[in-house]
Amino acid sequence: MASKTYDESSFRVLKGLEPVRERPGMYTRTDSPAHIIQEVIDNAADEALGGFAKNIHVMLHLDGSTTVTDDGRGIPVGLHPEEQIPVVVLAYTRLHAGGKFDKKAGNSAYAFSGGLHGVGVAVTNALSTRVTVEVRREGKIWGIEFAAGGEVIGNLNELGSCGRQTGTRVRVWPDPKYFDSPKVPQAELERLLRSKAVLLPGVKVSLDIEQADGSSASKTWTYPGGLAQYINEMAATDPVAPIYAAEKYADADHADFAPGEGAAWAFGWYAESTASESYVNLIPTVNGGTHESGLRAGVFEAVKAFIEHRALLPRGVKLQQEDVCGRMAFVLSARLLDPQFQGQVKEKLNSREAVKLVSSMVRDPFEIWLAQHVEAGKAIAELSIKQAMARQKNSQKVEKRKQSGVAVLPGKLTDCESTDIAENELFLVEGDSAGGSAKMARNKETQAILPLRGKVQNSWEIEAGRLFANNEIHDIAVALGIDPHGPDDTPDLANLRYGKVVIMSDADVDGAHIQTLLLTLFYRHFPALIARGHIYIAQPPLYRVDVPASGKKRPARRLYALDDGELAAIKDRIEKEGIPADKAEVGRFKGLGEMNPEQLRETAMDPATRRVLPITADPAARELTLKLFNLLMGKGEASGRRAWMEEKGHLVEADL
Repeated sequence: MASKTYDESSFRVLKGLEPVRERPGMYTRTDSPAHIIQEVIDNAADEALGGFAKNIHVMLHLDGSTTVTDDGRGIPVGLHPEEQIPVVVLAYTRLHAGGKFDKKAGNSAYAFSGGLHGVGVAVTNALSTRVTVEVRREGKIWGIEFAAGGEVIGNLNELGSCGRQTGTRVRVWPDPKYFDSPKVPQAELERLLRSKAVLLPGVKVSLDIEQADGSSASKTWTYPGGLAQYINEMAATDPVAPIYAAEKYADADHADFAPGEGAAWAFGWYAESTASESYVNLIPTVNGGTHESGLRAGVFEAVKAFIEHRALLPRGVKLQQEDVCGRMAFVLSARLLDPQFQGQVKEKLNSREAVKLVSSMVRDPFEIWLAQHVEAGKAIAELSIKQAMARQKNSQKVEKRKQSGVAVLPGKLTDCESTDIAENELFLVEGDSAGGSAKMARNKETQAILPLRGKVQNSWEIEAGRLFANNEIHDIAVALGIDPHGPDDTPDLANLRYGKVVIMSDADVDGAHIQTLLLTLFYRHFPALIARGHIYIAQPPLYRVDVPASGKKRPARRLYALDDGELAAIKDRIEKEGIPADKAEVGRFKGLGEMNPEQLRETAMDPATRRVLPITADPAARELTLKLFNLLMGKGEASGRRAWMEEKGHLVEADL
């Protein structure tokens, strides 16, 4: 039986690298050591990005270890002025320590780097049985070794002289107990190294694989043709128009962005589907993000302007972004001063300003290029218009089939124009005032709004035949276009009208109650929607932070915080940028109705910048889930709920 003692001795403080070893999944991927090796490669790439390295070499050894070598400046080996520990030791043993944080007045050793989560090679060290670091700097060679778990072995030693050579060599032995597979996937490593060569003109990237007979198999990547050469290699067919490759970065006088922020890109249109890739400060963002949204927005506006200027669009055809960008393949390399990623693995960019940055950098140069290459522009326009006509034709077929139904849509439903469930969304919004803001904030092409008056009835113990006696539940079911069903039924979802159903309520106790009631309805009476990933919860922010301008480097900004923790993190971040936290104006939203349409669109509705939480159900935990729902929502469970609250109540952070 678990101990119920809860006193001062219950608290445990994790020190140094202990948090990483206790919960490695919070800091890195655990399927293989690929990401902890990538952290070392990214450090070498950051040196090359800054113009200090021309060669990056990786060796895969037979014993499972990996060596990464660069000819950059070498990690500093002197004592840190405050910590009085060699800086190279700090980098490998201390979380949230590095040369990429101080962005004030050009102090940073790296103007652009792969993020500021501050874990990096410290996580590599924590999850390895051994790490050795050799630094060539200021004419001397220095060495340091770390044992299992990141413990320093001995002191930083001077190994000899190196003349004018500089650089860093790191050898890592990943600890197999932290990973599903102990080996670094070679194909993934090669893709990463090839992309570094593509994005770093003039830098040679090499991979050697140690063989059993003592020899090594070698591969080297250099791309004199840059992004255009790379995208041509990826495509299986020729593009319908010439590849457009260019780059644009903000100068010192730019009104909105810091000097050097911007992007390089290459894109083309293909008859067959072709893969695309994106990067932020050389970090591969395999799940895309806001920079990709910005690229598509800029391309769409440029192509749309070209088509409208030449009156190429047939009567009755309406162009959407997906029509233009659906057959576009691209390689995008964005540079941001302070990128914000989703999670430590940095697979998706979340920085809202990246949408405006990339779209503004791409649109004007591409519009000029289209005007200078009219035949190419017409070929792109023809493909886009063909996609739009096919989409509209398909939409009309679906609409005719739906119009034959008996159900009449709810009068308070503000429907969207699209009937393609791959793109359309239904927002269930708390209250008429928030519903009014949502109607103005929505994209009427793809987003529908259904305001809910009051709280939905607790449907946990209502029979399916009695559900429609409640007006709100009736309207939700009719708007969705499907009938209630049980967990073991095979429902007909052919008439489902929306691909995503987003619950959008206030960030307070009442809002959480409404979310719970709606989730109860879907889990009990529409479980297939949860099982197939159709249900989401919007996460509107609790705070708005207005940050004043800071010279030419940073314009005035508006940031949003989901909770008190994010608010503290934003204040800490702007202080590191040189702006006192008390200069920022903090406002608290009392509800969705207080947000103007622009704020609601940016934080909860625009797919490029919003936060929504997908709702999933684990079939293996079905019994436990049913038991918990019954405890919380069952009418005869009042005494059980009281006991549960007495036991668990201290764990709740109530926002009253």
